[in-house]
Amino acid sequence: MASNDMVEIRWHGRGGQGAKSACLLLADVAGLEGKFVQGFPEYGPERMGAPITAYNRISEKRCSIHSNIYYPDYVVVVDESLLDNVDVTGGLKEGGAIIINTPCSPQEMRLRLGGWSGKVCTLDARRISEETLGRNFPNTPMLAAAVKVSGVLETERFLAHIEESFKHKFADKPQVIEGNMATLKKSMDEVQVG
Repeated sequence: MASNDMVEIRWHGRGGQGAKSACLLLADVAGLEGKFVQGFPEYGPERMGAPITAYNRISEKRCSIHSNIYYPDYVVVVDESLLDNVDVTGGLKEGGAIIINTPCSPQEMRLRLGGWSGKVCTLDARRISEETLGRNFPNTPMLAAAVKVSGVLETERFLAHIEESFKHKFADKPQVIEGNMATLKKSMDEVQVG
């Protein structure tokens, strides 16, 4: 965790990909663990496919900051195409990491990040979600990758809390719970750190 006991995460995605949902779910689970949390989207002209940004602050102490996150510890990129027109590494702290949804390796992605020399992590969220859920829902795998890479929550406790959350949300759809849990575990195993 960052030196001030607060971790800040910035999410980049497109409308309809679930970046906002993943951000809010992370805040819910961190709250269940007794942490002080913020999870909020930044809205522009909201439409399917439009770039969106969402933010998490997770802290051991009450947080009085109520602004967007300009110097995140971690950046999660849910849609690789955003690398071409959004400065995803802007303000990213030197000791932090960027986590990108792509079938490419961290080394391949580094070439597209305009000189970013910090940690680059990749995960093929599309393939994993299609294998485990039957559809492309990149937010669930990217949430798992964010937790694994950041270490902001202990993995086993995160999985236990999120399963509880899913049981309430999808009480009448046990297959959805099973698929999402499989997605989370597979993503944590497969995220590549470079």
